[in-house]
Amino acid sequence: MTTKRCFPPVVDSRTRILVLGSLPGEVSLAQSQYYAHKQNRFWHLMGDVLGVDLVGLDYPGRLQALLGHGVGLWDVVAEARRDGSLDSNIRDHAGNDLIGLIGTLPGLRAIAFNGGTAAKIGGKALGEHGDRHAILRLPSSSPAYTLAYAEKRVAWLALRAWLD
Repeated sequence: MTTKRCFPPVVDSRTRILVLGSLPGEVSLAQSQYYAHKQNRFWHLMGDVLGVDLVGLDYPGRLQALLGHGVGLWDVVAEARRDGSLDSNIRDHAGNDLIGLIGTLPGLRAIAFNGGTAAKIGGKALGEHGDRHAILRLPSSSPAYTLAYAEKRVAWLALRAWLD
């Protein structure tokens, strides 16, 4: 198994919603981009939430659009041993300092976990600090989670409540 490391957080002083994944997959790591796998529906789902065509933008444009709408990104796992991209293969993980990051985001209203692994690891890391914000456990945007897009979309649209 090889050790994989996450990317830096994408946040700024306007961040109201923080979307937390587990750990970038192989394609994302190779391209140094969050949610780079073409079959991952993250950019489609967030585009539906924001009412913006994120898929049509280049990667820097996507990040700027998220930040401009008050949405930040990070992962709950700082590093771990993992073969492949599946969360079920994550071993010996070290968590990110979620509490430290949250402390730098004065306007944060909601924390959204992208998938069950992110929710499980991130929920433990937040502990009682998670009670200060709305917590959403969203269905994974990963193609490995085979829930129909329409059902994922309904759950993800709940993020709109914390945008304004």
